[in-house]
Amino acid sequence: MDLFSILTLIGGLALFLYGMNAMGDGLAKVSGGKLEKILENLTSNPIKAVLLGAGVTAVIQSSSATTVMVVGFVNSGIMKLSQAVGVIMGANIGTTITSWILSLTGIQSDNFIIQMFKPTSFSPVLAIIGVIFILFINDSKKKDIGSIFIGFAILMYGMDMMSSAVKPLAEVPEFTNLLLKFSNPLLGVIAGALLTAVIQSSSASVGILQALCLTGAVPFSAAIPIIMGQNIGTCITAILSAIGAKKNAKRAAAVHLYFNLIGTVIFMTVFYLINAVVGFSFFHQVATPAGIAVIHSVFNVTATIILLPFAKGLEKLACLTIRDKKEDVVVSAEDREFMILEPRFLEKPAFAVEQSRNAARKMAEESHNALFTALSLVDKYSEEGVERVENMESKVDRYEDELGTYLVKLSHKDISEADSHSLSIMLHCIGDFERISDHAVNIMESAQELYEKGLKFSVNAKKDLEVLGQAVEDIINMAYKVFDTQDTQLAEKIEPLEEVIDELSKEVKRRHVQRLRNGECTIEMGFILSDITTCLERVADHCSNIGVCVTQVSEDLYDTHSHLNTVKTHPDEAFYHELEDARIKYQLS
Repeated sequence: MDLFSILTLIGGLALFLYGMNAMGDGLAKVSGGKLEKILENLTSNPIKAVLLGAGVTAVIQSSSATTVMVVGFVNSGIMKLSQAVGVIMGANIGTTITSWILSLTGIQSDNFIIQMFKPTSFSPVLAIIGVIFILFINDSKKKDIGSIFIGFAILMYGMDMMSSAVKPLAEVPEFTNLLLKFSNPLLGVIAGALLTAVIQSSSASVGILQALCLTGAVPFSAAIPIIMGQNIGTCITAILSAIGAKKNAKRAAAVHLYFNLIGTVIFMTVFYLINAVVGFSFFHQVATPAGIAVIHSVFNVTATIILLPFAKGLEKLACLTIRDKKEDVVVSAEDREFMILEPRFLEKPAFAVEQSRNAARKMAEESHNALFTALSLVDKYSEEGVERVENMESKVDRYEDELGTYLVKLSHKDISEADSHSLSIMLHCIGDFERISDHAVNIMESAQELYEKGLKFSVNAKKDLEVLGQAVEDIINMAYKVFDTQDTQLAEKIEPLEEVIDELSKEVKRRHVQRLRNGECTIEMGFILSDITTCLERVADHCSNIGVCVTQVSEDLYDTHSHLNTVKTHPDEAFYHELEDARIKYQLS
């Protein structure tokens, strides 16, 4: 081989790896986190776990990605180690689909229809479609599909470049002798494991082996141990991912390694014993891309069939390798809630966005509960209630810190347009949730002051607060639903209600002044009432912010003040209708 052939080989490998990565990213975007969600909700049925693991990996084209996700699931407590075992086995089966696709490069026929099944024949068509989708169609989903097509076309072009570059090697005796040395099972396994560990993809390393097979210089005697080693080498990604993880996550990575190690030992022992007795006719024949795909699939399916009944044994072996220590810290229930923001999920941004949504929903729920627990203390004070409000507010503060940090990291990832909108909404709204919980603490402190000073609101003041509180509860429920569903039509109903709450707040304060003049109330009570009504009014303002944010992001608007000014100074008929309905519904008696 001359210098240009070597450059062609390296360039082909680079395009092959880039194409595989681009195709995988496109597939992950199109799935929108749904595949990972399926794995998250996995049952403990081991056969179902294997099938789901195989199915997800076949779609995203990477057993390493699936296994890293599983490590993340186990680390965050979403998945048990026992559930992870089946998924890991299934992932090894699912990854063989790539080798079957690549094996189509070996098709030889003059028949037009059969020729069209050859990737080099149909990948240019996919490339054209992909370019059209990316350049000329605005639909983000179509662009992601275009990325998949382009990724596949680049992958196949890289495969073709590698095959062309290595063909002259068939005439080089030194290269042929080197490959024959890999017929030694131990050397072959080591070579396959090292190659896969370096590029961190068994699919890619099997593709490289299939390209070498097209030279006609690779016998099955060398290919078989190399394939076994490739399955071991792919474990490096999960092992690296488990560094710094909790014990069960490390055990999941260990299960992946043990499955491939034990499977390789069993498969090779049985295979070479039978070969020694019977003598397989194909053993010294030239390997083909299709033959490589068959061996890859047979190994993983056989290993799964043999080891699945011993899944508990693999789990115990992993537990024996990574033992529990007496000083291990027990994770609290609250800490477990925050573990859904697992850093490993950032490698699958669509799923990380979904996990962020779950965290934001919990944050919203905590702020809601804090506010209405605080309001209940005004009438029925208790120390337990005070403690609950303080704990909920503290948890909301933690959510703002940890979720905000997670969202900032996620914003640097390549995500779909829909997920980008969700991300923007969350980044804006978590501050409003936190401020609502702060107002809950302020109301709780007002209730505390009432209790400690032995003060009580008059019957009329209580009735006024109940009406105002009901209006605030309705606007919070509405705003939180808008946040969750991104319903812009429902968001339009928030502003009229927020305006009515402003009017109610002023009327409640005016009525207190009237009672004060009539000698029915005191100035001290007035200060407390004013504090509570002001807090409720500001809570409504934050609900308005949430509604405006969802509308702005959905319509690509950015000037909040301009948007609000347009809504309030140039309201449409629907606004007036909602405003009048709200005034009737929340009348003070």
